[in-house]
Amino acid sequence: MQKFPMTVEGEKALRDELLHLKTVERPTVIASIAEAREHGDLKENAEYHAAREQQGFIEGRIQEIEGKLSNAQVIDIKAIPHTGKVIFGTTVTIINLDTDESVTYKVVGDDEADIKNNRISVSSPIARALIGKEEGDVVAVKVPSGVVEYEIDEVQHL
Repeated sequence: MQKFPMTVEGEKALRDELLHLKTVERPTVIASIAEAREHGDLKENAEYHAAREQQGFIEGRIQEIEGKLSNAQVIDIKAIPHTGKVIFGTTVTIINLDTDESVTYKVVGDDEADIKNNRISVSSPIARALIGKEEGDVVAVKVPSGVVEYEIDEVQHL
C-alpha cells in the first residue's frame, strides 16, 4: 500500500479533529437523533432527517481521517540533519527573478497544503522544482502562462 508523507503537525491536527469528532460531535448528533425520535412520526420530522444527515457526514469524515492516518508516513523534519537542501517539511524562501517578489513556503503533504497559509503540497509544480535544490540555486517552474524562474534565498528546517 502506498504511504503518503505528512508532517508531525499535520498528523497532530488530524488526530485532534478525529478525537473531537468521536468525543464531541458524534455523541451530540446521537442525542439529537434520540430527541427527534421522541417527537413522533419520523417521515415528516425535519429535525430527525437533518440529524441523520449530519451523522452521515460525521461518520464519513471519521472514516476519511482514519484512512489518511493509516496510510500516513509521518516525517519529523527536526530529526533529519540539516543539509541546506529543500526536502519535505522544509520552509523555503524564493525570489521571483522577474518581479523580485519574495515568498516563503513550507513543503507539506497533499492533505496539509493551504496556499493561503503558504503551505504547498510536495506534489505541486513549485515544490517538485524545488526539491533537492540548495540556497542560491535558480529553478524554472512551468506555469500556465509560461516558465517562471525563482532563486532559492533561504532553506529552513523548522
